[in-house]
Amino acid sequence: MRKWLPLVLVLLAGTSLTMAYAPFDLWLITPVALVVALRQLLLTDTLKKAFWLGWTFGLGWFGAGVSWVHVSIADFGGMPLIASVLMMFLLSAYLALFPAISFYLAKRFVKPALLPLLLPAIWFSAEWLRSWFLSGFPWLSLGYSQLDSPLAGWLPVIGETGLTWLLIAIVSSLACATVTKRFLQAIVVTGTLTIAALLLNTVNWVEPSEPVSIGMAQGNIAQSLRWVPEQDAPTMNTYRALTDLIWDNDIIIWPEAAIPKLEMLAQDFIIEMNDEASRHNTAIITGIVNYNFESQEAWNNLIVLGNARPDDNQGQYRYFHGNRYAKHHLLPIGEFVPFEDLLRPLAPLFDLPMSSFNRGEFQQPNLLANGLHLAPAICFEIAFPRQVRANLYANTDFIITVSNDAWFGRSHGPAQHLQIARMRAKELGIGVIRSTNNGISAFIDHQGKVVAQLPQFETAALSARLPTVSGSTPYRRWGDFPMWMLTALLGVVFLIIKLRERGSQTH
Repeated sequence: MRKWLPLVLVLLAGTSLTMAYAPFDLWLITPVALVVALRQLLLTDTLKKAFWLGWTFGLGWFGAGVSWVHVSIADFGGMPLIASVLMMFLLSAYLALFPAISFYLAKRFVKPALLPLLLPAIWFSAEWLRSWFLSGFPWLSLGYSQLDSPLAGWLPVIGETGLTWLLIAIVSSLACATVTKRFLQAIVVTGTLTIAALLLNTVNWVEPSEPVSIGMAQGNIAQSLRWVPEQDAPTMNTYRALTDLIWDNDIIIWPEAAIPKLEMLAQDFIIEMNDEASRHNTAIITGIVNYNFESQEAWNNLIVLGNARPDDNQGQYRYFHGNRYAKHHLLPIGEFVPFEDLLRPLAPLFDLPMSSFNRGEFQQPNLLANGLHLAPAICFEIAFPRQVRANLYANTDFIITVSNDAWFGRSHGPAQHLQIARMRAKELGIGVIRSTNNGISAFIDHQGKVVAQLPQFETAALSARLPTVSGSTPYRRWGDFPMWMLTALLGVVFLIIKLRERGSQTH
């Protein structure tokens, strides 16, 4: 039993991390769980054990944390329970490779005394790889759990990725202290970074300006009815009725693919809403799928109906007009199927409706709606800070993110999704409008605070006033560049140390 105890401890530590994220928000669990895991890393004696400690920690972390993926597979993927559990295990096992690599490299190259300096650089690099490899899945990065912790003051300066870097430095110091019993260094590191965060949190990085009145419609259309042709008219009538309650706003937001028909086939409804929005001196931003029958290309789009500018005297929508956004980061299986000739015949999961989209550009113009410039992110694109930041321009007024979280039922996935949107607002210093089919729809200010929200599973409309801002945060200006420079600098220091050690051994 003693042989397996370290693996059991790190598995429990990783599993407990779920409670550190939304909707539970017990942020203190993160440093405790990491200290437990890193202490076992320091005590282990082989590289093989170090790898499996990291992998087991990651298996608990992601197995519990993204368990909401199982809901979509089991409820809408048409797969038997054992197959959906197996797919969930494979996903978690893949994601667990990244902490496993970090643990392995730390054990292979880093002396325990240098762990607080070098493990953050290793972890930062591994997390970057996770956000990029196989199109990327950066969900549950550790920094998100600290959104409401005392460390949150660092977010506008170095972003969530940088906060993860500092968090690993803190917990590495604490883990080393539990082994060496020398706590002074850990206390200094933790205290200095925490006090600095509290001071940084008092800085007003941006100045709020005149608030804008924004309306939002949450249709609450059951996922099982989303692409049923007989439900097209009832769905569109639902959004029309909800919008009748909020015409007096500067702009109105509908969620991802709110219009359930292809754009070309929904022209009568779109033009009607385009004209109606213009008559009310406003604009509607809605999700819709567009398909080019000639090129056989499909896009997950956001389009603008009604006024592009306040002085427009008619709706500016035209089919295929340029005032639109095409999703760039496509969801594997849901929006594109790798090896589709092989996988599609295997199960309904691999042949879901709308699972063959084309990718939009990484950087695209902002949407222009009634004079407001909006940086879009569709669904899990909001979890990619580099893409969101790349689409912020000097005149961007808000980030708009739309989604359909009906895939994930009553799981904790939608709450985590909202937490990610709050993080983008805090680190980039700009308001975020989050519109979803069945919740959690919310207005988030430039400090990452929820101004107003709609509960899940309700058909409702909501209006709120959200301020635009002037100025920008350091993270909006510099992104991850400072942390990459620090990582590179530590890499150079590490190489110098290794070369000196090798030189002393040869003499």
